[in-house]
Amino acid sequence: MSHPPVVIGLDFGGTKIAAAVCDLAGNKLASVVVPSRGELGAEASFDHGVETARDLLRSTAAGARLAAVGVATFGIPFEDRVELAPAIEGWGTLRFGRDLRAAFPGVPVAMATDAKAAAKAEARWGSLAGFDPAVYLNLGTGLAAAIVVDGQVLAGGHGAAGEIGYNLRGPEDVGLELGQRIALEDVVSGQGLARRATGRMTAAEIFLASRDDPALDALLNDFANELAFHLTNLAIMIDPVRIAVGGGMVRSFERIRPRLAEALRAGVPFPPELVIAHFPDDAPLLGAVALAIDAASGIPVTNAEPWVQSGIEGSSAVSTMSETARSA
Repeated sequence: MSHPPVVIGLDFGGTKIAAAVCDLAGNKLASVVVPSRGELGAEASFDHGVETARDLLRSTAAGARLAAVGVATFGIPFEDRVELAPAIEGWGTLRFGRDLRAAFPGVPVAMATDAKAAAKAEARWGSLAGFDPAVYLNLGTGLAAAIVVDGQVLAGGHGAAGEIGYNLRGPEDVGLELGQRIALEDVVSGQGLARRATGRMTAAEIFLASRDDPALDALLNDFANELAFHLTNLAIMIDPVRIAVGGGMVRSFERIRPRLAEALRAGVPFPPELVIAHFPDDAPLLGAVALAIDAASGIPVTNAEPWVQSGIEGSSAVSTMSETARSA
């Protein structure tokens, strides 16, 4: 019995790894989320993710041809390294593209940083579809933005467009190396918020407890104000039609949404619409699936797109996902 070809989407996160097997129309056949095992080191975490994807493929579509693999990761992936990837020790020195090709020999592999993969998913069939230009704001363990122009995600000269987690926080930071200043992500992110609170609390716990704790409430006000400052400046520069917010912290987004919306209304010449992402939790995985489908389809890569393509010599990746992928 012949089996239709399938693709794998794989999302490497600092605390969890998600994988999905889909058909070429984007219909999800199966998916799984597992701990990243980052405490065991980069190689162990990478191998765990690859084996998780292989196991899912074997249990879901044994005998089916694997047409392509799409991968999202924290940091900016290249063939021989991952830049800006401090979440797991040693992740930056992985031979990321080469190791993926070795793990899935003879199969096209497309890869992107997680925020840009998420923006791709939202721009293709989610909350940013048809909005040009637009911004995807990833508000989770870390902080990043992605810029969508004409339906494509802007990569930048080195794949780092939208990495607002590295923003200077004030004039006093001008001229200082990263190690000499506090980057925005160290303060405005889930991890940053947890570090600033007294006691061992997660960001979710801080949002919940702030209802009855004036000190935590003030901390969240500071958090929202600083995020609003940078988001407003980003909107002034880009003039987006819509900003979509995704990531783990959207579960508590109503607490800070009014401050962000007011800052955008007051400070931006043409204020953008502010919405929660259509896929607030799994957009990076769906973006990885979209990358895989594009790679399997042989759609040419454009300079604006945020990924690196590796795999079969002469193959190319990128673009189009069926409407049926909405059900993924």
